[in-house]
Amino acid sequence: MTVATRPYDAIIIGAGHNGLVCAGYLSRAGLHVLVLERREQLGGAIGNATLAPGVRAPVLAHTVGRLRPSVARDLRLHDYRLRLVQPEVRVAAVRPDGPALTLWGDAARTAAELGTVSKADAAAYEEFDRQTRSLAGLLGRVMAMTPPDPSRPALGDALGALKVALGYRGLGTDDGRAFLRVLPMPVADYVCDRFEGDLLRAALAWRGVRYTSMGPRDPGTTQTFLADTAGTGDGAAGEAVFARGGPQTLVDALASAARGLGTEIRTGTAVKSIALRHERAVGVVLDDGDEIWAPIVISGLDPKTTLLGLIDPAILGPQLGWQAGNLRLKGSVAKVNLALSDLPTFLGVPNDEARVRLRGRILVAPTLATLDHAADAIKGGRLADELLLEATIPTLIDGTLIDDGAAARHVMSVLVQGTPYHRREGDWATDRESLGDRVVAQLETVAPGIGALVTARQVITPLDLERDYGLTEGHAFHGEPGLDQWFAWRPMLGSASYRLPIAGLYLCASGAHPGGGVTGWPGQNAAREIIADHRRGGRR
Repeated sequence: MTVATRPYDAIIIGAGHNGLVCAGYLSRAGLHVLVLERREQLGGAIGNATLAPGVRAPVLAHTVGRLRPSVARDLRLHDYRLRLVQPEVRVAAVRPDGPALTLWGDAARTAAELGTVSKADAAAYEEFDRQTRSLAGLLGRVMAMTPPDPSRPALGDALGALKVALGYRGLGTDDGRAFLRVLPMPVADYVCDRFEGDLLRAALAWRGVRYTSMGPRDPGTTQTFLADTAGTGDGAAGEAVFARGGPQTLVDALASAARGLGTEIRTGTAVKSIALRHERAVGVVLDDGDEIWAPIVISGLDPKTTLLGLIDPAILGPQLGWQAGNLRLKGSVAKVNLALSDLPTFLGVPNDEARVRLRGRILVAPTLATLDHAADAIKGGRLADELLLEATIPTLIDGTLIDDGAAARHVMSVLVQGTPYHRREGDWATDRESLGDRVVAQLETVAPGIGALVTARQVITPLDLERDYGLTEGHAFHGEPGLDQWFAWRPMLGSASYRLPIAGLYLCASGAHPGGGVTGWPGQNAAREIIADHRRGGRR
């Protein structure tokens, strides 16, 4: 048995970014915190991968612009060498048969360029951008609060509702009506109501379905689109913020901040189960049989793994087991990282402007129908005929990803959607390289000759995301972000306050409200509730 020199107040299972955020806040409040990570590397799927000697690329998420400013400020992440870079451009939507579309952070600049193609879209864009910021601002208030527990009404619920109500009142009549109308809408309807250009529609709607199994005509995807904007200060074009040195620098900063506040972090330490006594969490049992005790146990894993994998089924019970087993975690994304000998040339992007226009997210999803067909393929358990690709070339603004003398000049990080974890045909164990070939071939349609520039390649399948990075069923968000698994229903009704149905057990990762993305929001919110319970003497 492992005995700490000082008793632990809390144990966090998993050192993903939310687990580290939660640890930092708890330690800042004076708790003695232990973080246990199965892998040798911190951060989960948020980190860097080595493509070749001296060449690094993001593992999964390639931008970090949704990180809560309050997290960076409270944990003093800039003291730990976190440097964020946001280029002027947000999106370059490219296609094989026409000019590319550029979305800038400056809505007026975007509208001016849209005017060369569609006067109507140009006239509508700035108002759409303004309203997106307005509605997302109110949604951000919802995302920052703890959802109410219907079995435990509390004063905090009323105060949270009052803050949201005041924010709603501040929207004004038109935006207030729009907010209630659009949240359950399919994002396809939301963008088609305003714009006629299919490339523009697809570029905007993509953020309502990215990292999910949903299609643009699924209800609630407008809420997902707005949630992607909430808290960032960005508008319709979304964010394109890079961490200098790659996402690993964010992980390193979070870990250093937590350690500086007193958190103990152990890597290479797998948790076998959560120890229970009198139906209350009291610590953890490690794979090697050691036991570590603490009155607070916090899971940074997804809720399905937490409840079905770490809790004795006899304690969990049939009802809770059934609820956990029916959580939707059907992953749909893969990742391909490329080391390139030179900057590729994209069709529709002027060569003399490429180094500016390609600094944000590069989207290969030319129509709403492309998004639709990919979602249909995911639901049918087959690879999409035309994959959805979102790429970045971070080396255009961050040369630190490639060491001097390395056999590459650029890195391309490619998110691939339309690749279901659950397949009715084929096998991810054998299809890894064929997926990489398909992605490069599809890139050739918009960047002819790119294949000849590839000097090294990494392919990460949904199966790899589960096996190597702990994302059950390969789902980056720890669960679909549809309205039926959001707010008071995330991860499930009665457990949305970060308190799981077993006393002393909490959830702090993306499976909790407000969901996935590199935000730190679930870890920050969970820490707030855990600290409040701790100060009440552990009463929940």
